Amino acid sequence: MYTLTDAGGEMRASDRAYETLREEILEGTLPPGTPLTEVEQSTRLGYSRTPVREALSRLTADGLVAAVSARALVVTEVADADVTALYELREALEVTAARLAATRRDPAVFADLHERFAHAAELVDGGEGGLQRYYDLVTELDAAIDNAVDNSYLEQALRSVRLHSARVRRSARRNPERLRAAASEHLLICQAIRDGDAALAGHATHVHLRLSRANALATVADRDAS
Repeated sequence: MYTLTDAGGEMRASDRAYETLREEILEGTLPPGTPLTEVEQSTRLGYSRTPVREALSRLTADGLVAAVSARALVVTEVADADVTALYELREALEVTAARLAATRRDPAVFADLHERFAHAAELVDGGEGGLQRYYDLVTELDAAIDNAVDNSYLEQALRSVRLHSARVRRSARRNPERLRAAASEHLLICQAIRDGDAALAGHATHVHLRLSRANALATVADRDAS
């Protein structure tokens, strides 16, 4: 087991434990309802208990983990109400961000993203590796919009909502048709921002989020029915 010897090392170990557990939750490797005990995760991840305890505390603050008793933590469920509330917030934030990005962007950045999204649907059919490259491309678009907006308050709010959005969005892996449609929607968003069309950028983002929400709710309903 990894043993920490100083404060700097402990902080780095805490970050690594947090990132590992967060990714496992977002990917579904640790599905909703999975119990997470400090001792068990410390042994599994190879860290001492202090950084794991800090990582679990951060995951609790993120809403990805919840206490069910004084000593027991579990991975939280994603319910219909959670999806609806999340997309309501996403719409308020992301439509605004897209409109602002269209007025403040570097056209070359979004021209490059537009060209890459033109081939994004092919990634959906490229197995797990292709899907990961597709999601990486979506993350690049998010980062480009944040950079264009250049508003630290909006960026901070978006960072929080995207954490939970990633968890819901990954469920669309089961629906390649929806992912291919989403790639086309992202293509239009890139085009609108590239061209400086704030109205179209906002509308395209609005449509994308509405369709994504419908798919997410259908996924949750199918899961609950199974």
